[in-house]
Amino acid sequence: MNQFISANIDACIGCKTCEVACVLSHNEELTTLESAHFNARIKITITDKVTVPVMCRQCEDAACVAACPNGALVEQDNSVRVLQNKCIGCKTCVLACPYGAIEIKMRQVPLTINGYPFGVKYKAEIMKCDLCSSNATGPACVKACPTKALSLNTVNKLEELQERVN
Repeated sequence: MNQFISANIDACIGCKTCEVACVLSHNEELTTLESAHFNARIKITITDKVTVPVMCRQCEDAACVAACPNGALVEQDNSVRVLQNKCIGCKTCVLACPYGAIEIKMRQVPLTINGYPFGVKYKAEIMKCDLCSSNATGPACVKACPTKALSLNTVNKLEELQERVN
């Protein structure tokens, strides 16, 4: 059973603190929050009636995993994981995701020929929530949210909450 982050839309104030926490959690070498390097895996959507964070739902039998022709997305460790080295930038996962929670970004990487630097090339990268898998303390967005609008959940935890309400 996959873990996932859920949002209380009544508590979200649209401050984007979760986006900044996400970027900082995934960019150890980042020194400024320039737009070129601001690749949050959670996005705040603001409309006239609601402000809501949009992130990967870590679906069971995920459509993005099934759609990926190269195996760049896999279900592993109770979540949907990215294998960046397999991504070819085809955007099939973007189309398959019913939540709009996946983006493909192009990143410049050094190009070498016979061991010599020869400029740069572009590499496609999948940008989606990974529950801060490299962070031992869990998702940075959940910890950073000033209104506690975000929480890390499992289906069992949500069922327990539902029982309390009924």
